[in-house]
Amino acid sequence: MTTAPMHATPFDIALLAGQRPGQDPLAAHFGEELKALVSVHGRPMLDHMLDILPHVSGARRIFVLAQQAETLADHMGAAWRATHPSVIFRACGPSISGTLIDLMAADDAAFPLLVTTVDNILLTPEIIAHFLESCRLDDADVVAGVVEALTLRAAYPANKRTWLKFRGGAYSGANLFWFASARALPVLHLWRTIEQDRKKGRAIIGAFGLPLLLGAGLRILSLAQALAIAGKRMQIRAKACVLPFAEAAIDVDKPDDHDLATRILAQREAASR
Repeated sequence: MTTAPMHATPFDIALLAGQRPGQDPLAAHFGEELKALVSVHGRPMLDHMLDILPHVSGARRIFVLAQQAETLADHMGAAWRATHPSVIFRACGPSISGTLIDLMAADDAAFPLLVTTVDNILLTPEIIAHFLESCRLDDADVVAGVVEALTLRAAYPANKRTWLKFRGGAYSGANLFWFASARALPVLHLWRTIEQDRKKGRAIIGAFGLPLLLGAGLRILSLAQALAIAGKRMQIRAKACVLPFAEAAIDVDKPDDHDLATRILAQREAASR
């Protein structure tokens, strides 16, 4: 009997399009009120993402989550909504973890859930398909997409990222997450606890334990080992999907990222002609 691929099973997508309290630095740099509306290669970042996500195989509904959801929907106009009726704008609070917990608890939101961010505009159907297939093969409760430093530096040596260093390699997050079922909720509750604790270091140590943090910090543990130990503490199966696509790690947070993303999108457009 052949197992149906992961993306053949309907799933929802949560597109995080909000921002932290106060003026977003990138939005301020480009004279926009909202980061999601910053234009890259002639189009708002939200527009780029809504070009990609409704066409992901298996995607059922795309929830656009933002504090100013109505502003985003109005900016895009009404015509595209008739074309993509699966896109739903929903207002949210300032907390990312709280927003996802509320979505997962709602009657009309279902697992599994793919989560990404509005500044992840270099995603492609190929990257997402690779990630989803890895999720199927790993059969984990939570999967996080990452890119190894060697992959990014080989393609874009000047691009600067924040690296998580483990034995065997350093990794940057790809802003791609898979929550397979309600078993994943402890991860978000833990995330919310850390967000709300003023002494973040103490909260992280309490959540994961000093031996785990030291093992990762001293590079005694590999990424897979660290996730296995963390998952065991939360009684879930947590895995990482190491993506072979440098662009998956380039989210548009800074003007330098904006310039690089503009060049990459222009090259893709020229190659498609």
